Amino acid sequence: MIITDEYMSEMQAKARTYSFVLLRRGARYSGPDAAAIIWEHGRRNHSLRADGVLAVVCPAADDTELAGFGVFDASLEETARIMAGDPAVQAGVLSYELHPVRGFPGDRLPGAVSGQ
Repeated sequence: MIITDEYMSEMQAKARTYSFVLLRRGARYSGPDAAAIIWEHGRRNHSLRADGVLAVVCPAADDTELAGFGVFDASLEETARIMAGDPAVQAGVLSYELHPVRGFPGDRLPGAVSGQ
């Protein structure tokens, strides 16, 4: 596919703002109850996905301080409220940064099955 200036203009017009959350390991990440808390954090993420609020969730797969990231289809204020209620954030197991990003509606991870 040749990406023309017209195509670029059309795509820019379709872009919208999302909230990007970068998760990091918190001070209590290695605590004795951290695994159970992270499990409940994951359960909550699945609920947010099912509700259509959390569009993309990617736990980190390495041993760095990065714990993962998510893209929310919500305002920064709403996403901050959601994150403030996260059990892992409340327990100090995870911390987060919040950033506005632009993306294209309908983007998805390769291999994604519609509706799941």
